Amino acid sequence: MVPHALRTRLAPLALTAALVGGLAVTTTATAPEAQAAGGGYYLYFKKNSANPTNSRLYLMKSVPKAKDKIIAKYRAGSGNGSTNECARNKGWLPGTTTKNGKYAIEFHRTDYDGVINGYVIKLSDKRCSNGTKRTELFVHSEMKPNGKQGTIESERWDGPNDYYSNGCVKLTPGDIKDLFAKAKRYGWPTTMYVVK
Repeated sequence: MVPHALRTRLAPLALTAALVGGLAVTTTATAPEAQAAGGGYYLYFKKNSANPTNSRLYLMKSVPKAKDKIIAKYRAGSGNGSTNECARNKGWLPGTTTKNGKYAIEFHRTDYDGVINGYVIKLSDKRCSNGTKRTELFVHSEMKPNGKQGTIESERWDGPNDYYSNGCVKLTPGDIKDLFAKAKRYGWPTTMYVVK
């Protein structure tokens, strides 16, 4: 039997655990129109027409015969402010629905060394509404190939203006690292949906 003094100390801890547990449950809401076929995990990018650099990227879990659950949500930008999905190296990612905005995830790396560096998720090419083929599409941030912050502009995150991109999806360095950690823990997505 638990002594009375110990019970009085455990009761507030149990209440705190219940409240924290309740908060965790409320964070597993559903993203608008999100429903992937086939189960597993996927990325869901919801574009913000009013401010493309303040869009949202979700890591989602498909739940058969129920609403899909949000595992994580991040602020993300796509494009240089243009909502023209056919503008190469300027406009945001093509797609308005889960049907025409479906992308295959080709690979993910933590040590990519190219025009962009570090943590990257490579997306498949996509033809936009007028047939223009958009290529070199990634989810990425601004960092050095080793994932650390550098000194040149393309390798350091300075603030909200760094959400602008040449058509990719951009996250803060901390957010993309968190996304990688959660995807590794729960399951790597093989698909990303882009919707408006």
